[in-house]
Amino acid sequence: MARRLNPWRWVVLGLATLYFLVPLAASVVFTVDVPGQGLTFDAYAEILSADGFVSGLLLSLELAAATIAVVLLLMVPALVALRLGAPRLRPVVEVVCSLPLVVPPIAFVAGIATVLRWGPDHLSRTPLFQTFVAVQNPSFPVVLVLAYVVMALPFVYRALDSGLRAIDVRTLVEAARSCGASWPQALLRAVLPNLRPALLNAAFLTLALVLGEFTVARLLGFQPFAVWIYTVGGSQAQLSVAVSVLSLLVTWALLLALAGAGGRTRTASSRG
Repeated sequence: MARRLNPWRWVVLGLATLYFLVPLAASVVFTVDVPGQGLTFDAYAEILSADGFVSGLLLSLELAAATIAVVLLLMVPALVALRLGAPRLRPVVEVVCSLPLVVPPIAFVAGIATVLRWGPDHLSRTPLFQTFVAVQNPSFPVVLVLAYVVMALPFVYRALDSGLRAIDVRTLVEAARSCGASWPQALLRAVLPNLRPALLNAAFLTLALVLGEFTVARLLGFQPFAVWIYTVGGSQAQLSVAVSVLSLLVTWALLLALAGAGGRTRTASSRG
């Protein structure tokens, strides 16, 4: 039976490879093949000097770093405490963390925009008015960080939950506590080192989400990297596609680096 399925496995793998590589190859050809000029890499050479590229990319990276920090600080202690003290609440937390997958992004951003419009109208004479202004600062829109944290919850929850299932959290914490460690020390020195692959997975998924998110940022009027690509595409199609191809290759490189780091971590743990 296994021998009969083996050829079909290669057929499915080949079809999946074509499904992913053919559009990528067509995009690359579109960026380097200029009618009347032949092959040229001008589109890639113009990326760094393009107006708004550096600022948009830096903004997205800053938003990604802040989102990763906030969502991990929120979810890691919560899931560890859930596993140690209230395992029966796990289905409830799982449902709550999965809700962003059910709510359409357009409805989600519509709710955010409604709150942002309501705040200045009703809180203009209170100290909270400055808070509404600060979270919408174009140089670093905190409101996008808050929105991305909510959108990243399903992916981060799955990654961390899988990591916690692979280790005995209770034994690690009890051993650390018996050696005189406080609860924060037990979390930092006993649990987190064993969660490194899960933390890397959660961080990478959040980074990919923030770099590729378009709907929320566009409708709220900000211009991170994905919105900049869309804006440039209206006037410089080849440059827009070249940046998209480059960002996709960088994302794949990060994924391979993450897989390599996770593999080295597991190897070192098994040797230890």
